[in-house]
Amino acid sequence: MEFVKLNNGIMIPKIGYGVYQIPKEITKECVLNALSVGYRHIDTAFMYHNEKEVGEAIKESGIARSEIFVTTKIVNAKDYDEACQMIECALKTLKLDYIDLMLIHWPAGDNLAMYKAMEDYYFQGKLKAIGLSNFYGNELDNIIKHSRVIPTIDQIEAHVFNCQIETQKELEKHSIVLEAWSPLAAAKLDIFSNPTLVKIANKYHKSVAQIALRYLYQRNIIIIPRSKNITRMKENIDILGFSLDVNDIKEIEKLNRKKSIYQE
Repeated sequence: MEFVKLNNGIMIPKIGYGVYQIPKEITKECVLNALSVGYRHIDTAFMYHNEKEVGEAIKESGIARSEIFVTTKIVNAKDYDEACQMIECALKTLKLDYIDLMLIHWPAGDNLAMYKAMEDYYFQGKLKAIGLSNFYGNELDNIIKHSRVIPTIDQIEAHVFNCQIETQKELEKHSIVLEAWSPLAAAKLDIFSNPTLVKIANKYHKSVAQIALRYLYQRNIIIIPRSKNITRMKENIDILGFSLDVNDIKEIEKLNRKKSIYQE
């Protein structure tokens, strides 16, 4: 597993396992499976309603806590006190002494108060890194302008149909790492039968999913693919043994629509 060094020195695995829309009834099993095949980065959120099961899986895995990177997210706190309550709730629900990365899930509520609360917990050592999700433009700039701790990450929609090349350049000006949610475009736009991706996949004897993930990975974007199937979990993490050449990358970037797949 390769890592990205965040702007505060924390190392985060470049490939994570996402649990968005995974029912809580099977979350523990899925996370245990993911950990068993090599994932060491688990991404959850309060809004996913499965933090408890993620925490249980981590405890039952037998893997040292220090070897597992845990991300969760808070959102829509109306003030500082409510944000602190949300952070405490996350720690309690996950049954962890600290959380590796906490994000504001999307701009809602009092964002500056939420970020200040995260900063305070960061200085206490209960959050090892803090950042944002789905922040762009003025909303991102406002956090940066008023922060004591520059966000380490902005987790946004990024995939072969929405490459976020310019966004990544803007984030890098502030030493903020881009992390991709829906790195496989939520299986929309017939991604798995796309002729360009199929052709490149055949060239490398890989799956389309592996090509799409490798594209982001080579751009130093953190990826958090999701699957309930252990075979797919293995496939999604098995992207380290090859590299896309420059011409392949150019062909992939011709697929870039520069807009969200949810704006169709």
